[in-house]
Amino acid sequence: MNMLKQISITNLITGVLCLILIAPILIVVVMSFGKSSYMIFPPTAFSTRWYVEFFSSPEWMNALLSSLMIAVLSSLISTSLGFLGAYALVRGKFGNKKLIISFCLLPLIIPTIITAVALYFASVPLDLVGSRIWISICHASLALPIVLLILISSLQGIDVSIERAAEGLGASKTYTFTRIVIPMAAPGIISAAFFSFLTSFDELIISLFLSGLESETLPVRIWNSLVMNMEPIIAAISAFLIIITVLLLLLELAGRKLRA
Repeated sequence: MNMLKQISITNLITGVLCLILIAPILIVVVMSFGKSSYMIFPPTAFSTRWYVEFFSSPEWMNALLSSLMIAVLSSLISTSLGFLGAYALVRGKFGNKKLIISFCLLPLIIPTIITAVALYFASVPLDLVGSRIWISICHASLALPIVLLILISSLQGIDVSIERAAEGLGASKTYTFTRIVIPMAAPGIISAAFFSFLTSFDELIISLFLSGLESETLPVRIWNSLVMNMEPIIAAISAFLIIITVLLLLLELAGRKLRA
């Protein structure tokens, strides 16, 4: 009986904590369907007015497109470099691996504002402020540690004897790497690409310093809108991003189950 009571209390506490974490998200989603010209909870009337305004606004659509382009390119860069780095760290025979991994994880430790300021002062003399490609590279530097951790874990689960067997049967290192290692590490690569995409898409501080008018990302436009005017359209955009993130997570989980 005591064990059952402990389990029920634990489940109750867990449920309350989950509700506290989810409540703000639900409030934003409900407010996004408000009809009034200012944010209010609960809404006095419901409408899809702000969603229509968001999708019909060229400024917001350009910001969304810019964020998607930067996030996709950043994901490709960080995943490619992270996979090669993770493979070298897992399969390579050299010392100080822990020191190298710790160095690669520095972007997670250093405050983003410091990184953003440093990148800004490095970008101005090179006239790179406003370049989407450069912003993607800078975002990739933040996503790289996450990618590295995911892929190191994924590659450690691949038995090295499979690679040795392939090479023993006459396969070249290139063939073994492209036809055996990469397919076996595909689930980890997909997860790493997914999380690096989200890291770039949600990044605000670096984008504030490096984006110009033409390369303004969605988080930067949301920030500027919040500074100037607390428009209800922000709630609609936030709800849209929440729904997209949840759908991507569900697709990721479904993909894992199918691969399992």
